[in-house]
Amino acid sequence: MSETAKERVYSEPEITERLQKELPKWTYEKGWIRRKYKTHSWKSTLMVINTVGHLAEAAWHHPDITASYAWVEVRLMNHAARGITDKDFELAKKIEEIVHWQPGNEGGALEGTPQTDQRFAYIKYD
Repeated sequence: MSETAKERVYSEPEITERLQKELPKWTYEKGWIRRKYKTHSWKSTLMVINTVGHLAEAAWHHPDITASYAWVEVRLMNHAARGITDKDFELAKKIEEIVHWQPGNEGGALEGTPQTDQRFAYIKYD
C-alpha cells in the first residue's frame, strides 16, 4: 500500500465483532486491541517479547508491550491511521499463531516443550 493511501479504520462494533470471530482471546479497550499472554517465568516472558518484536518489525507495525515476571501484554493500534485497521488484525493473528504454536500437538519430529517437567515450562497455553 502506498504511503498516501488511506487505510480503513474500523468502528468499535466492527472491531468487537471481528475479535469475537477471529481473535476471541483479544479485547478492545481504550482504542487498542489487547492480549495478555501468561508465561511461566521471566525467561519465557522475554522470549514472547522478542517473538512479538520480530513479527512486528518484519511487518513494519509496532505494538506497545508491557511485561512483568510471568506475563506480557500486547497492544495494537495503527498509529498512522489513528485507529484499528487490517494491519492490527493481521499482526494479532500472526502473534497468536506463533506464540501459541505447540509442535508437540502436530505429530511431527518437533516434540515441543515437556509438559510434565516444570523446569522447561514456557507459555501457559489457553
